Amino acid sequence: MRKLLLTVPLLLAMAVPADAGKRPDQYVIPGDRVFPEGIARDGKAFFVGSTTDGTLFRGDTREREMEVLSPGGTGGRTTAIGIEALKDGRLLVAGGATGKLFVVDARTGEALGSAQAPPGATGQFFLNDIAVDGGFAYVTDSPNHRVLRWPLRGGALEVLADLPDRRPGFNANGVERTGKGELVVVQSNTGALHRVTTRGDVRRVDTGGTTFPNGDGLALAGRTLYVLRNAAELVVPVRLSKDALRGTAGRGLTDPSFKYPTTLAVEGKRLLLVNSQFDRRSAQQPPELPFDVVAVDRPR
Repeated sequence: MRKLLLTVPLLLAMAVPADAGKRPDQYVIPGDRVFPEGIARDGKAFFVGSTTDGTLFRGDTREREMEVLSPGGTGGRTTAIGIEALKDGRLLVAGGATGKLFVVDARTGEALGSAQAPPGATGQFFLNDIAVDGGFAYVTDSPNHRVLRWPLRGGALEVLADLPDRRPGFNANGVERTGKGELVVVQSNTGALHRVTTRGDVRRVDTGGTTFPNGDGLALAGRTLYVLRNAAELVVPVRLSKDALRGTAGRGLTDPSFKYPTTLAVEGKRLLLVNSQFDRRSAQQPPELPFDVVAVDRPR
């Protein structure tokens, strides 16, 4: 059984091994320079990308080993950040500093096209995370602190909303659909949550003074939003109001299996977390192999 680590000032929820003997609690990503990011589920299948070269990997929640779906460089994809699986069998992949949104066949890995983001205030791009509502995908652009919109039938990326309080570094990061016509975005450098409607209206979520510095991936189960704080290696559940304008943070969760996790997905009563190991890359240290996705029970 895993031992959980206590951090201050947040109390931590106790976790137990996730469905021991039924499904793996570790999913191994092939390769020794992957530094993975992004995760999307489609039934028992899930998908993860490599920030190093854009390789896409496919896993099965019943099997420990993942496999290559689409090699890096396919369709000009040189990195993979956020990933979203569509119901029609396509994957959307955020292309980070390339400023591109890539479209990929989830069955074959074939490149189906891409869209380029319009110029932003900083002169840079970092397309980071993706959420889908109705007939559009919504993509965060971190340095420009904005949300872009792309029609699922194809077309151009356009600006939906510029978010307030843009600062140097990473701003808008994780995005999640929290209701029909509503998204929530976490701002990494301030730790704020913002509600963005699909009409482009933006309001800060009132969390009673609690912030989520280094907030990265978001995942939703019911009205509980899971905020992953990457450097802190901490998952914080936030109970949202029906209109997503208020939130109450619960007890955070950490685990010895976490290695600078950056994004997560809900899988039943479990969370799947992608261990990026970006801290080791930044420090020019070798990664701890294998690269992996780990599963823990969801905190309540």
